[in-house]
Amino acid sequence: MANAGDITTATAHLGDARTQEAFTTVKKCILLFGAVSAIVLGVVAVMAFTGHEATSFMWIRGAILLAVTPLIYRMTVRASEGSYKAFDRVRTLSTIMPIAIIGVDLIPGLCPAWYAVLQGLSALALIGVAFITRGSALSAAFPGKK
Repeated sequence: MANAGDITTATAHLGDARTQEAFTTVKKCILLFGAVSAIVLGVVAVMAFTGHEATSFMWIRGAILLAVTPLIYRMTVRASEGSYKAFDRVRTLSTIMPIAIIGVDLIPGLCPAWYAVLQGLSALALIGVAFITRGSALSAAFPGKK
């Protein structure tokens, strides 16, 4: 259980310009992830409507990745307001999701190369989030937490 001193210290670090700049960059990376996810889903829709192959996998995965964007963004906002639990979730998701995205894309025959490339680009934005959330600016925002 955190004592009042821990909360005051965390609050002081959250108000730091460097910390807020790092959270702003994380938010931008998440928005970039969402934008690329929207482009992927849009391309799948165009492909389907023009008679090209658009598998259920491509539709479902594209929709899921786009749908999680606002959830991750909201967690980031909560983290920037002092929620360590939200911060830890963003840090964990930004580490696991790129591995899962790229790992699935490497399964031969599962999706076309263009789809894998676009999904890989979205994963790059999350890799940026993973690095930033492990950097000194955001680690200092939650002292005593590992």
